[in-house]
Amino acid sequence: MSALTQTEHAELERWIDIIWEKAHELGLDPFPVHFEVAPAHVIYELGAYALPARFSHWTYGRDYHVQKTMYEYGVSKIYELVFNADPSQAFLLDVNDMLSHKLVIAHVYGHSDFFKHNMTFRHTNRQMIERCRLHAERIRQYEMKHGPAEVESLLDALLSIDEHIDPIIEQPKAQEKKKEARKSETSYDDLIYMVDPKPETPVDKDRFPASPQKDLLLFIRDHSKVLEDWQRDVVEIVREEMLYFVPQIKTKIMNEGWASFWHERILENLPLTAEEHLQFRRMHSSVLQPGSRTSMNPYYVGYKIFRSIERRWNGEEADDPEENWMGERIDRPTGEGMSKIFEVREAENDQSFLHKYLTSNLVKELDLYTYRIEEREGELVWVVDETDWRKVRNALAEQLTNFGVPIITVEDGDYEHRGELYLRHHYDGKPLDMARTSRCLRSIAQLWGRPVRLETVADDEEIVIICDGQSVTHIAK
Repeated sequence: MSALTQTEHAELERWIDIIWEKAHELGLDPFPVHFEVAPAHVIYELGAYALPARFSHWTYGRDYHVQKTMYEYGVSKIYELVFNADPSQAFLLDVNDMLSHKLVIAHVYGHSDFFKHNMTFRHTNRQMIERCRLHAERIRQYEMKHGPAEVESLLDALLSIDEHIDPIIEQPKAQEKKKEARKSETSYDDLIYMVDPKPETPVDKDRFPASPQKDLLLFIRDHSKVLEDWQRDVVEIVREEMLYFVPQIKTKIMNEGWASFWHERILENLPLTAEEHLQFRRMHSSVLQPGSRTSMNPYYVGYKIFRSIERRWNGEEADDPEENWMGERIDRPTGEGMSKIFEVREAENDQSFLHKYLTSNLVKELDLYTYRIEEREGELVWVVDETDWRKVRNALAEQLTNFGVPIITVEDGDYEHRGELYLRHHYDGKPLDMARTSRCLRSIAQLWGRPVRLETVADDEEIVIICDGQSVTHIAK
């Protein structure tokens, strides 16, 4: 139930309309947004499930209680939730005062504009909330037919590896363009290959798959010999929902920075009283608190980078030169700040955003550095490892490769003709968490129905981790 009176509801609806008009006047173009006012327990339930009407799983209940406990002890608070849909769905916390609602509504319009225009979201299903409702109903039917324990065991296994998908497979148009580009690599290809057919890329027909495959869930769905049809359907449900979430993971810093930039700009242009303006500044500062020494606040970092881009392209910060990907200086027009941030909002993801626009001055201002664990007098302590701004920037950007998830590929689906699965971890200097890896390998073995091998590097040695479904052993490669 909403804590708002009828008069407060009317006032809130009036401000929703005013802020919508102001957002458009300033240049935003969000989806229409449907707002609902909800109590804290509903907000935290939606936050734990990540989407309304999603299928149930015990981990969502765990996440709900963590968030609720942090809220009750004053550790953290969710002011709003907004979902990437057309129209966007947003939920406002009922105990917020009217000024908080104004800030949150402006913030939501920033998010919705980002969802609509950022290229990473271009292929997401804007009707995903309805899809989730259908997914949840199918899973309820499977629970009735096969038993809740069996369905939960399957979901446990799938949710432990749900990040190992390949979003590029879901973009056939992009693939078609790539094929077209390959078909005509030079202006003379058609003439050259008129006489001699163009050689195809060699494929090892004895291997299965013929080339390494990154989408582990898709490979299991299509080739596991132990899954029944209803289980393959659940694999596809989990995979489809994860594909929807990946753009949000890949743009967390940009998306929160963009929404924070615009809630400030919109409220600066609303007719606020002096007292409201002071309160708005306090709330804005609270949202943009720098992170701790070992964590980064995406709202703060994203906001600061967008503000810096606007100032630099307006000619207000001349001491931070513009560079291209090669580190070469390039010309920067002046008076183009606003058009530049809209261009960045559309074309980048977090990794390219940091790599292109995190400058020397920003690294100093944001007090960014890398750190490592070191043993001192028998104790493990965190120590600063690197302060050079280029190395710090590169380290932050590299952490976001493959949206921060280790790259694992399927190398062989019939290892030594025994039906075993052979996987390879593309080691990038960061070792796997062995406890988590063991749990994931047990899940994969359950889904595959045969032993699984994973090639990786640990303590500078190439090893293979073998899991038969229960026990896990390591051997040198």
